[in-house]
Amino acid sequence: MKDVYLSIGTNMGERYENLQHAVDLLKEKKELELIRVSSVFETAAVGYTDQADFLNIAVHLKTAISSVEMLNICQEIERELGRVREFRWGPRVIDLDILLYNQENIETENLIVPHPRMYERAFVLVPLVEITPSPFDEQLQQAHDLLQQMDCEKEGVIFWNHFNEPSAVN
Repeated sequence: MKDVYLSIGTNMGERYENLQHAVDLLKEKKELELIRVSSVFETAAVGYTDQADFLNIAVHLKTAISSVEMLNICQEIERELGRVREFRWGPRVIDLDILLYNQENIETENLIVPHPRMYERAFVLVPLVEITPSPFDEQLQQAHDLLQQMDCEKEGVIFWNHFNEPSAVN
């Protein structure tokens, strides 16, 4: 079984419910085993900043499927939840990104793993490091080391709530 780490974010509509729905759809996939979901973190938008704040989580899965099949599942869930790609870094009802896929380096026309910008973004690293086992493999060690150097408060990453707690809905 392969370890897969996803980043999931949303800044449109009922943000927490969007995250919950995405995780529920992942859990429904017989090819996937959900291992752990991070806490929920709220962050300001990056890139195009004239939009609502995001809620972000990281998810650890185990699977026997290929990285291309995993990408297809992520895109299928995005479509099912109503994601429309109007412009880069724009508002979105849901965004599922493959951060890491079994310590592999993958570069195709449609997929680059490790995610090319994950090491630059505290809103990705904070939830990712929270759910990763120690000792870290090389890719996770790099994420952990970079996170230690970042000022998360300055980066705008704020703990919002634990995932799956009823009080998280607001």
